[in-house]
Amino acid sequence: MLIERNIRSLVVSEDATMEDALVMITVNPHRAVFCIDSAGVLVGIITDGDFRRWVLQHPGSPLSAPAREAANGNFVSLPFGTPYEDIEARFSTRIAIIPLVDERGRLVAMARPKTKAFWLEDRHVSMDAPALVIAEIGINHKGSLDIAKELIDVAAAANADCAKFQMRDMASLYRNDGVAGDYREDLGPQYTIDLLDRFSLSIDEMVEAFDYCRAVNLIPLCTPWDLKSATILDDYGIPGYKVASADLTNHDLLQALATTSRPIIMSTGMSRETEIVESVGLLQTANAPYALLQCNSTYPAPFRDVHLRYMDRLAELGDCLVGYSGHERGFHIPIAAVAMGAKIIEKHITLNRSWEGNDHKISLLPDELSVMVQQIRELEEALGVGTQRSITQGEQMNRVNLAKSLVASTAIAAGQEITADVIEIRSPGRGLQPNRRRELIGRTAKREMERGDFFFESDLSDESANPRFYKFGRSWGLPVRYHDYRALAARSNPDFLEFHMSYRDLELDVEEMVPEPLDMGLVVHSPDLFRGDHILNLADDDEVRWHRSIDELQRVVDVTRALVPKFSGPKLPLVIVSMGGFSLAAPLPSEELPRLYERVGAALDRVDSAGVEIIPQTLPPYPWYLGGQLFCNLFVTPDDTARFASDHGLRLCLDISHTKLACNRSRESFSAAIELLAPLAAHVHVVDAAGIDGEGLQIGDGEVDFDVLGEQLRRLAPHASFIPEIWQGHQNLGEGFWIALDRLERYL
Repeated sequence: MLIERNIRSLVVSEDATMEDALVMITVNPHRAVFCIDSAGVLVGIITDGDFRRWVLQHPGSPLSAPAREAANGNFVSLPFGTPYEDIEARFSTRIAIIPLVDERGRLVAMARPKTKAFWLEDRHVSMDAPALVIAEIGINHKGSLDIAKELIDVAAAANADCAKFQMRDMASLYRNDGVAGDYREDLGPQYTIDLLDRFSLSIDEMVEAFDYCRAVNLIPLCTPWDLKSATILDDYGIPGYKVASADLTNHDLLQALATTSRPIIMSTGMSRETEIVESVGLLQTANAPYALLQCNSTYPAPFRDVHLRYMDRLAELGDCLVGYSGHERGFHIPIAAVAMGAKIIEKHITLNRSWEGNDHKISLLPDELSVMVQQIRELEEALGVGTQRSITQGEQMNRVNLAKSLVASTAIAAGQEITADVIEIRSPGRGLQPNRRRELIGRTAKREMERGDFFFESDLSDESANPRFYKFGRSWGLPVRYHDYRALAARSNPDFLEFHMSYRDLELDVEEMVPEPLDMGLVVHSPDLFRGDHILNLADDDEVRWHRSIDELQRVVDVTRALVPKFSGPKLPLVIVSMGGFSLAAPLPSEELPRLYERVGAALDRVDSAGVEIIPQTLPPYPWYLGGQLFCNLFVTPDDTARFASDHGLRLCLDISHTKLACNRSRESFSAAIELLAPLAAHVHVVDAAGIDGEGLQIGDGEVDFDVLGEQLRRLAPHASFIPEIWQGHQNLGEGFWIALDRLERYL
């Protein structure tokens, strides 16, 4: 069991909005928050399930409602200081966290079953989280608060998680009361005391540095070198402690830190294994959250002495998270440590390696710290979860384009036995893979097939998704191409068709493609990709490409106007556009986005849109164009998207999959995003999603809660039309669409 006092990220005011509470629930692994009143008294607990029940029981209530409305007042709490064994006895399959309160009922701490994970303010440190990167400032500020703040800015700019300092009370730490220049001391201690005497911050300056860390969204950490410093840091409310290798055997200090219930990150340099085991036992007995760092306390540490593989042994000895504190030159070793499982990385930073003191010589310069953090994050993305091999979205696209399929080598009648001689292997890979041939042989054909028709998964099943007439409380349609719209429309009762155009489609004769009028509405989805690998980008800074994007969009509008006489829909046809604003190397800084949104607005002003309604599509963080990954920057964040639409008098195409992926990436509330965007939606692409790039999934195969989403769309966007935009849903005469529509009928 662990007692945690660092629960700020789990606490919400009863007067906060439901949206605020939901965001906090979404981003913490407990999927719960504690609801307190203005005096800090615990009034209830809100779990993910409590929120869902509130939404379904109060369908008309906005997310601006107070959080207390969803708080469950029937919770188990215990007095702070309750014996450990009594707390542990209250845990069950239903109770995984227990709030600990003082005599007035004010929330003080939280008890949970022992895990390796812990919280540092709102940062969860766990096996599933990115590695915690600590920028160790130590005394590299040279005793200057201004330099300390400059180093804090360096850490923040590099996207480190923490900035760490060291605090010493020299009088109680050293036997000679920390007197500099004491001729009786050995050379090494004399040199160290002299540096510390000249390069230490006062307590008030240290507190100001901690506060400055928080102001730039860094977690302040500190190493106390003595009991007096530990008390000062506890009184300040430091989120966690770093224990230097030199104090691993200082059990008095460890015991004092453990009683605060704040996380302890302990380096293991210059220590024997028996000493590590003793200190781990002390922390475990005190029920303190802790982690161990592999470390060699030589400045600089020779690469031959780093011994990264010992991290595995530390994890075994400590039964805890492990990391690496590096004193070697460069930053390739910490990156390797992350590849080997380190969940915490500590590296010294400086502004000038020629400054006085050993720490500067092994420190990273600002640019080096930035590169290290970026490469750690890229490595973590590349590591994946390691539990299974799944096909990524990009691979799915290339599999369709490049792989092989089983196809009919001749015409096959419905009811005919499928024999080996009527199957052949051809590209592209839209159908069953060649290794499924044996499963096909001997089955009965469920449908008539022409030569070259693909075999699909449904040909191996005794069940099939048969289209029918569907009933929804809003206008609905099908995504189609010129070559399949007749066949798909004839199988059901869509109110409109959404033509997904390619750039080649824009060159075709509308009269030939749609020769007869249709009694239904029209929507057109603009191509993203045009001849010569030009991707539509109305935010492009290059004037030539920007003007070409405007011209290409004008062609889409012109083709849409040419299609209008073929359709009977009473409304202006919608033209759905992915507006652009992507980047190649990395996401753009937020301060650049307003200018790019202005660029999009200026481009739209140049398009003659008479007779149509152009609507921007919400976009995912990682779009797939040309088989590679880019970074979307515009129409991803709900606030920015809503602001642009409102400022320009535009409605939106709300793509559920894209918006879900964007919220997953930013760790924002998807339901809150829908509350903001749905009232602006003219049209909705309904589709499931998972992770940060798993788009286009079948309804129910991803992470979207369609009970909640359906209620929100009925309330906030009752007149918005929709299509089921399932990736490859058109295959086998729209099989994926029919499955989706069957599942959606209960929600929409």
